[in-house]
Amino acid sequence: MRFLRLTIFILICLGPYFQLTAQDTIIPPQEPDTTIIDTVVIRAPQDKIRYIPRSVNLTNPVISFKKTQARTKRFNRFKIPSFWEVGNNLGLNLSEVAFVNWNAGGDNAFSALANAKFVRNYKFRYIQWDNDLVLRYGVNVQEGQKLRKTEDAIRFSSSFGYRRDTLTSWYYSAKVKFNTQFSNGYRYPDRSTPISRFMAPGYLFVGAGISYIPEGKNFNLYISPLTQKATFVLDQNLANDGAFGVRKAVRDTTGTILIEGERKFIEVGISVTNEWETPVWENVSLDHRISLYSDYLRSFGNIDIDWELNFEFTVNDFIKANFGTQIIYDDDIRFNVITDDTTGAIIDPGVPRIQFRQLLAIGLSYSF
Repeated sequence: MRFLRLTIFILICLGPYFQLTAQDTIIPPQEPDTTIIDTVVIRAPQDKIRYIPRSVNLTNPVISFKKTQARTKRFNRFKIPSFWEVGNNLGLNLSEVAFVNWNAGGDNAFSALANAKFVRNYKFRYIQWDNDLVLRYGVNVQEGQKLRKTEDAIRFSSSFGYRRDTLTSWYYSAKVKFNTQFSNGYRYPDRSTPISRFMAPGYLFVGAGISYIPEGKNFNLYISPLTQKATFVLDQNLANDGAFGVRKAVRDTTGTILIEGERKFIEVGISVTNEWETPVWENVSLDHRISLYSDYLRSFGNIDIDWELNFEFTVNDFIKANFGTQIIYDDDIRFNVITDDTTGAIIDPGVPRIQFRQLLAIGLSYSF
C-alpha cells in the first residue's frame, strides 16, 4: 500500500509533465478482445547555473586588457634549493707606530697579518660533509731589524659523516686533516739555519670513527680509535738532524753521513677533536678548536695537544677585532738540542715544551 500511495503522489506532482496518447479520459467502448496500452513520456527541465564566476561576462564575452598593469617588481626566478653552505672570509690586520724626535724613545715598527678562510659544507638527510681551508701569514718590520715572520699556517680539514636516520645526532665519520706552513722559520736573530720550512714539518691525519653533531649548534665532537698520523720532513738537513720525530742520519766519528735521515714518520693511534662556534655576547663570538692524539706503539698515553681559542669582536660588516690563543704540546718537537760543532752529531736531544701563542689584532674583514 505504501508503494502504491507513493506512486500516485509522484504521478500527481508530475502530472503537468506527462503527455497521454489517449484522446479523452473516458475510454470508448471497445471490442472485448482489444487491449489498450498507454505510453507515458517524461520530459525533465534543464538545470540552471547556480554559481556564476565574477570574471564571466555572459552578455558580452570579450577579452579586454584595459585593466592590466605592468609589473613594478622584477620577477624572481625559481632557484633549485642547494644543500651546500658556502663561506668565504678575507681579513687584513695592520698596525704601525712612528716616532720623530720622541724624547721617551722607541723604534718605528710596522706589522701586517693576512688571513683567509674558505668553508664548503654539504648536509642532506643522512649525509654531512664539512670542508674548510685556513691560510694565515704575518710579518713584522722594526727599525734597525730585518723582516721577521709572526704568523704562518696552512690548515685543511675534511670530514664526512653518515647517520642511519634523521633523528640521531651520531654519525659514522671519516676525517682527513693536513697542516704545514708557507716559508722558513728561524730562531731570530739567527737567519743562517732554518728550524722549519714548507712541508718540514707537514702533518697528515687520516682516520675513521664516530662524530656527535647536534642540529643547529655548530658543534662537532669527533672520536677516532684508529687514526694514522704521518709526519713529513722534506728538508734533508732537518731530516738528518732528526727534527720533528723522524729517524736521524747515521754518522761516523768524523761527522760524515753514512745513512741519511728519513723524511717521514708514520704513527697509528687514537684521535679526539672538537670544534665549537657560538655567540657569547652581542657582536662577540667564540671559536674553539682542540685536537688530542696519542700513539699506540711508540708512547701510548703521551698526548699531543693542539688547542686554539679565539674571540671575534664585530664592529660592522668590514671591521673586526680578534683576540686568540694557541697551545701546542708535541713530544716529537724538542728544544735546547745540543750538537757537536765538529761532527754535527747530536749530544743532547733536548726536551719537549709547551708552546704558547697569543694574538690581538683589529683590521678589515670581507665575507662573501
